[in-house]
Amino acid sequence: MNYEAMLEKVRKGDGFIAALDQSGGSTPKALAGYGVEDGSWASDAEMFALIHDMRARIIKAPCFTGQKVLGAILFERTMDGMVDGQPVPAALIDKGVVPFLKIDKGLEDEADGVQLMKPMPDLGALLDRAKALGVFGTKERSVVNSADAGGIAAIVAQQFEIGRQVLAHGLMPILEPEVNIKSGTRGECDILLRDALIAHLGTLGQDEQVMLKLSLPVVPGTFDALVDHPAVLRVVALSGGYSRADACAELAKNRGIIASFSRALLEDLRHPMSDDEFVGSLGGAIDEIHAASVA
Repeated sequence: MNYEAMLEKVRKGDGFIAALDQSGGSTPKALAGYGVEDGSWASDAEMFALIHDMRARIIKAPCFTGQKVLGAILFERTMDGMVDGQPVPAALIDKGVVPFLKIDKGLEDEADGVQLMKPMPDLGALLDRAKALGVFGTKERSVVNSADAGGIAAIVAQQFEIGRQVLAHGLMPILEPEVNIKSGTRGECDILLRDALIAHLGTLGQDEQVMLKLSLPVVPGTFDALVDHPAVLRVVALSGGYSRADACAELAKNRGIIASFSRALLEDLRHPMSDDEFVGSLGGAIDEIHAASVA
């Protein structure tokens, strides 16, 4: 698939985007969920090798194909790794799965109810490397914790600032201003965020589009205007701490939004499983999330 073919697949395809991008401090938690306990590695290199083995096992599974999985979001180390002698992005493309790259470097401390992204001083070089490896797009995460209009305006402005840099490098940005599902003002956050996003979408060039990765809204349909906006290629949803069953139930209530789940996709996978057990469990999760995404 070239860029145009990947663009068309993401725009019109029936399926979802797998989030395989746990990094840094979230890696031990992801490994623990997979049945690899803290202390099973002696260095960060060994820890990342273990998480890479898990991701490679997923990517190589016969059920992990572009038939139901439109794309996969990768951690930088995963993008630079290999699967059966192939660079990971190439291995995904061969299976019909569009590769994306997580580019943010973590979160700043909370201020004005939000956590902005930390600086990305080497972003340009990273984007060039990703483009050379065949990556289609990127993902950048920040977090909204409370309904502070000024904080939400700042978080959306930062998302679009980075998104424009991504577009300038010929890649498709997924902007992810996540609303914390434990927020006591979550419904208000949804509305403030939606309106701020619509205002910034209006500043994009005539031929420019972005993708949005959002927490599932309290009120189904809250993000319909974003789904229908001509500057939005696709709206995807994170599971945000929901179980897979609950995330799929909430997703199915929202027209035009597809999944981009991480924990909800991987929650039943365990390191000691036989290959048949692993593929069966992963295949069941893929089927469930796909069904909710096309409902």
